[in-house]
Amino acid sequence: MDVLSDVITVLRTGASQSARFERTTPWTERFRLPPGTAGFEVVLEGAYTLVLGDGPPVAMCTGDVVFLPRPGEYEISAPDGPGSVVLCGAYLLGADRGHPLLEELPDVVHLPARPGRHPRLRATVELLGTELEHPGPGAAAIIPSLLDTLLLYILRAWLERQPTCPDGPYRWAAALADPAVGAALDAIHDAPAHPWTVQELGTRAGLSRSAFAQRFTTMVGRPPLAYLTWWRLTTAARLLRTSDAPLSAVAERVGYGSEYAFAHAFKREFAQSPGRYRAAL
Repeated sequence: MDVLSDVITVLRTGASQSARFERTTPWTERFRLPPGTAGFEVVLEGAYTLVLGDGPPVAMCTGDVVFLPRPGEYEISAPDGPGSVVLCGAYLLGADRGHPLLEELPDVVHLPARPGRHPRLRATVELLGTELEHPGPGAAAIIPSLLDTLLLYILRAWLERQPTCPDGPYRWAAALADPAVGAALDAIHDAPAHPWTVQELGTRAGLSRSAFAQRFTTMVGRPPLAYLTWWRLTTAARLLRTSDAPLSAVAERVGYGSEYAFAHAFKREFAQSPGRYRAAL
């Protein structure tokens, strides 16, 4: 599994929600994204303004997409002009386990509609809007799949337009685009249970051990083995949430040779044992 898909799979905690509505001017809608929720807005027809908290207004036109990766309150409104058709929704992502890739996103990710840009994203929006307006047989399965696809295309579109400078504000965009660091991340995510060493990951990256360790740490924000441990435990938390696998099986799937070693590492990261974590869900 590639890194972006893996991140979304592990962090997602529940079913996505979506709605399509039409409004005639003047109109105002207010929404609140609770902790662990990310929202999106798509203008199918018309134009309106979006304001998140105390932030500046964002002018939205037909075809524009906005992603709101963090909880908060926002308002969309159109005091005049033609009516609007809006597609909006929310994703449930683990409130206690954010990934740095998502944490680097700005509060408002605005993807303006431009001819020829992001055709797959536009196609997904059109399919989702049509399915919500005229649901047919299988809609209960189609709509969640389209919502997942939409989220991945939104993130891909944002990542593609970021500079790939390792010292820039969006290090994860640079990390995924970097052949060396990207190869190491792919290896970790493809086989988190493997007993990776810095030397082995450096070989995958095509760099010396020291050069790789420095480059990875700069871009990812953690040394290679620290990120490996963090990702193993993040994956373990998902398995505890979504399966009834015994703790020994969870430990084995994320690379721990014994249930005791796994429980010790998990408690150090989450401040509670795996059993208590699962029981509290």
